[in-house]
Amino acid sequence: MIDEIKKRLGSVINPASGKTFDEEKRWQDISLSGDMLSGQYNRDGISPAEKRLIEGEIQKKLDGLVGLENIMIKTTSSQSQDIFKAIEKEAPAGAAAQPETQPAQIKAGHGTIDKKKPVPGVSKIIAIGSGKGGVGKSTFTANLAITLAKAGHRVGVIDADIYGPSMPMLFGKREEKPRSNSERKIIPVEAFGIKMMSFGFFINEQDPVIWRGPMLGGVLNQFLFDVDWTGTDYLLIDLPPGTGDIQLSMIQNAHVDGAIIISTPQDIALLDAKKGLEMFKKLNLPIIGMVENMSSFICTSCGTEHHIFGEGGVGHAVEQLQTTFLGQIPLEIELRTGSDNGQPYMSQQNLQGRPVWNAFEKVTAKVEEFFNDKTSPPPRQGLMSKIFGLNK
Repeated sequence: MIDEIKKRLGSVINPASGKTFDEEKRWQDISLSGDMLSGQYNRDGISPAEKRLIEGEIQKKLDGLVGLENIMIKTTSSQSQDIFKAIEKEAPAGAAAQPETQPAQIKAGHGTIDKKKPVPGVSKIIAIGSGKGGVGKSTFTANLAITLAKAGHRVGVIDADIYGPSMPMLFGKREEKPRSNSERKIIPVEAFGIKMMSFGFFINEQDPVIWRGPMLGGVLNQFLFDVDWTGTDYLLIDLPPGTGDIQLSMIQNAHVDGAIIISTPQDIALLDAKKGLEMFKKLNLPIIGMVENMSSFICTSCGTEHHIFGEGGVGHAVEQLQTTFLGQIPLEIELRTGSDNGQPYMSQQNLQGRPVWNAFEKVTAKVEEFFNDKTSPPPRQGLMSKIFGLNK
């Protein structure tokens, strides 16, 4: 069957040239594993519109041989100007020589599930999920990153929400365009001492991303393995809502060291948060714990605490789910305005000692404690312990 598949795929027409993929030697890999077909082709000179035509033709060619849900196609390109146009900036005269860079490239195409592997340059990876949208997960991730950095760690953030990337706005880097270094690694954008990568850097804010779930795998893998994360102690992955393709492709490809679940106190949010936690468990991810976000609102006029979304919901849930309660993050006006203005709450030193500030420091301390417990050496065995077989 693989020979028939290769024959059909070789006859796919490149609309940019009118020639077949076999004539242009486009295919770099075509393989069949069980029912799953994976392939990779060179898309140089092929525009996004032409790529969509090719995808449609591939589906027609394979109709009756391979189910659509079992087709995973990835593309590579050495020329990605058709995906985004980087802003070229000339160095001022007399400036010190900088390492050679070029516009970073995004490989937009179907991803594949590889064996789990560590991300080069990263010590610990934390997945941050919610199961539900609108619970403040991205704002939490940004401020946790800054709090970890204040504690002396080198921190990176991956904005894995391809459909609704928000990190460029949260960190005040909406106009930034990443570059790549001489080793073709994408150089992460930096703000407030945090390295970050987001699809929002590669598209216009007004442009919707109209892709099927499996097509996102290539981009997300590139954020993990083709970005220069050298010297990163903690890499936080801000996952989109839900428990679907994006979460699976990232978690199954990368060795993730722990997961944090974010929820607001009300029952409807907890319902989805529990599903997110169960997904992490089924994928054998260590659960760091749950955070109750927007636990209450602190009135700026009278200082009164109002439990708008209910009270203690996550605290009760962690008992049922047998996991750790990391803490409550209340609401303050500055938390919202800082996010809108690209000045995350924890980057504003004048807010030190406020309820939200203290809450993030407590959550950060528990995250550090989780990993310290995991990495602390076992107790040394004395002579008598060895003789009597203790501490085994």
